[in-house]
Amino acid sequence: MKQIIGFIISLCFSLVTFQSYAEKDVEALSPELRILLSKEMLSLQEGMKAIIPAYVSGDWYEISHIALKMKNSYILKQSLTNAQMHKLHSTLPDAFLKQDQQFHYLAGMLSHAADMEKPELVGFYYSELTNSCVSCHSQFALHRFPALNSKLTPHKH
Repeated sequence: MKQIIGFIISLCFSLVTFQSYAEKDVEALSPELRILLSKEMLSLQEGMKAIIPAYVSGDWYEISHIALKMKNSYILKQSLTNAQMHKLHSTLPDAFLKQDQQFHYLAGMLSHAADMEKPELVGFYYSELTNSCVSCHSQFALHRFPALNSKLTPHKH
């Protein structure tokens, strides 16, 4: 029994340590930057949700329009001062910034696929965007999405 309790305490400590590392990066941002980042994520979520009905109805223009807004950022690029942009880039880990860059690239590719009216490519790039979200949340936002912790979630086949 003591071994089980020790294991659980060790596991909890590991999770808290990992999660607090990810949280420290966000906590180091000013409240204004955290609010903008949160608004950005909510806008991206709304965009991802809006693509599905457009996709199943073949509304390529709408998909392209949404994906282009995602590529160019809804809020951050439009709202940040140079000082805030510098703080964001110097505070967030390089891996986060790289994933963010990849996400915006994929959004651009989704827009292009929609412009070309290629449903199979639209589906592919939408899936890639979704995977990008899950990957980033799994690495940097487990405190918000604990179900994505693969170490705790049993794999079901």
